[in-house]
Amino acid sequence: MKVIVVAGTPGAGKTSVLLNTIKFLKEQQVKIAVAKIDCLYTEDQIRFKKTDVPTMIGLSRDMCPDHYTIYNMGEMVSFAREHTADMLIVETAGLCHRCAPYTTNGLGVCVIDATTGPNTPLKVGPFLSTANVVAITKGDMISQAEREIFRERVMEMNAGCRIIETNGLTGKGTAELAGCFAEAPVFNYSEDHLRHNAPFSICTLCVGEMHIEKKYHRGVLRHINGVQEYKGE
Repeated sequence: MKVIVVAGTPGAGKTSVLLNTIKFLKEQQVKIAVAKIDCLYTEDQIRFKKTDVPTMIGLSRDMCPDHYTIYNMGEMVSFAREHTADMLIVETAGLCHRCAPYTTNGLGVCVIDATTGPNTPLKVGPFLSTANVVAITKGDMISQAEREIFRERVMEMNAGCRIIETNGLTGKGTAELAGCFAEAPVFNYSEDHLRHNAPFSICTLCVGEMHIEKKYHRGVLRHINGVQEYKGE
């Protein structure tokens, strides 16, 4: 089975792009299962089920959605196998810009919105810099010059990626994206690893501390001047 992990900024159009991509894959008789990971609420399962694709929903709630995706990958793979899928597509919310849920043998796809400004590729971290494919959306809403600058910024962060300009409404670029999905390597759950480490700043805020004064906090902490320290036993 092939595993495609799709991450990206909120509102970038991940689901719309995937719906169009799935249409092309189904025309090629690819059996697909989808896992949709969000934080608090989603109705995207309704949209996916219209394509007659088995869909699993996961809500991460208090856990980072990318960490949740990684931790529950086994269950998602089992769900896809139960439906004899050739391909599992995982769409994850991707919020903190420090996580990259891509694995070494999965295909990592970053969906990024061109209207968010030319510096956005410099801000979003490893879910862009470690992706195989970067799908740029909403390019029709900015000028040609802005599109070229945005593309160059993506290349600065990930020179080896394949850039595809996509449109979730018209389906532009999704046939090319479907080709990338079809060419993905075979996934091995028991032997695969992450491409990039998850964030290591674990502090008392992460486990529910409500005080805002520094004296109440322990763990791996970074000060405003950039100095990082560990406080605790």
